[in-house]
Amino acid sequence: MKKILCVFCGVLVLLTASCSSGGSSSENKSPEDTKQETSEDKDNTDNNNDSSGDNNSDETGNETDADYNENFTYTFNDSDSVTAETLKSFADDMKIGWNLGNALDAYSNGVSLETAWGNPVITQTLFDAVAASGFKTVRIPVTWLGHTGSAPEYTIESSWLNRVYEVACYAKNAGLKAIINIHHDGADSANWLSIKDAAGVTVSDGVYNAGVYNEEKDTAIKEQLYAMWYQIASKFKGTEDYLIFETMNEIHDGGWGWGENRNNSSTKQYEILNSWNQVCVYAIRNAGAANYISCPGYVTNPDLTAAAFEKPSDVLENKIMVAVHFYDPTDFTLNASVSYWGKSASSAGYTVSAWGQEDDIDAMFQKLKEKFVDNDIPVVIGECGATYQSGFETYRQAYMEYMISSARKHGLVPVIWDNGSSGSGAESSGLFNRSTGAVYPHCTDLVKAAVSAAED
Repeated sequence: MKKILCVFCGVLVLLTASCSSGGSSSENKSPEDTKQETSEDKDNTDNNNDSSGDNNSDETGNETDADYNENFTYTFNDSDSVTAETLKSFADDMKIGWNLGNALDAYSNGVSLETAWGNPVITQTLFDAVAASGFKTVRIPVTWLGHTGSAPEYTIESSWLNRVYEVACYAKNAGLKAIINIHHDGADSANWLSIKDAAGVTVSDGVYNAGVYNEEKDTAIKEQLYAMWYQIASKFKGTEDYLIFETMNEIHDGGWGWGENRNNSSTKQYEILNSWNQVCVYAIRNAGAANYISCPGYVTNPDLTAAAFEKPSDVLENKIMVAVHFYDPTDFTLNASVSYWGKSASSAGYTVSAWGQEDDIDAMFQKLKEKFVDNDIPVVIGECGATYQSGFETYRQAYMEYMISSARKHGLVPVIWDNGSSGSGAESSGLFNRSTGAVYPHCTDLVKAAVSAAED
């Protein structure tokens, strides 16, 4: 059930509504209509949605704490915690997922808009098709740029938050579990969610250098993270049966894991990211939301996550997961500079990547299993997959089958990246036609094989 906070005649009113199978009127809105509504809503945000900075009581009578607080203040029921077995069962039910990439995470000129990168308006039809193909989870990356007010409230525009809620409802209506996050706000440390600025990292001639920790910047980021996650969690409160909150995406200083974090055994960025994850957990829980929370390690790199991730404390038991991404070997899976993969290709004399082959995949997934899964922390591989290279479909399918099968055998949840692109070559990761919901013809066998691999 969603909670809509509004101000009517100076009185704070709590309205309730729930996901409906028919969706709402925005399903058929044009991008121009959506953009116009967003623009109008932005002009009126401060006047019409000023409740984010207040402390309010929920339907249980508990106080929800919107003010920045590095403590847990909300009192949950004992039943809101779960056993380790229930956590494992929930993660097992996620099984294999699909990414709604380059949609709600797309942005242009500093403002996120779901059609900004060429994909059409999202519909219930698409989600129904994803579910019918055998996927159990959908990850919905969300960028919030251009839709938040100024400090200290950082009020999120109601139209954007409502649209995110509506799209998440498409997942619930289709019988899918869903993941939402704060996505490109932290891209390459280029926007407000900048670990580079917080850590004081400087870059000169491509060299990343340790600087002076910027406490003021770090504090401002934590306050914004808290304010935003408090609002998001308040909106989605009561959705813990299907919705996972992923605190952030690929947080790094611009070096994609090979920047200042690799210099002189520096740990400052890792410490900062761990503290940001903790702040997000405080905000979500202080809003009264009992959802599972997935927290990323540095740049979602599996090795760096295993080495430096610290599980945040939580007032609820067994509700934390860890998020990584897996694209090894990137010259095959993303850049398409190598077209062959696997022992069979190598044995036939074809050139394959120097890493990211079968044994490497198994070794990495075993490391994640021993570090996290065996300690009751599920691992969600929030992005994985391989780009389409025409004429080399056999090797793409072999990679996907092996990687997904290995992930499941090690207790990990693979979520395949789909950016909507139907082309061939680098970053051509589309599986579904976003307009019709149909699987692209060149991906039909791949989708079947991927879903089947998750079942083995």
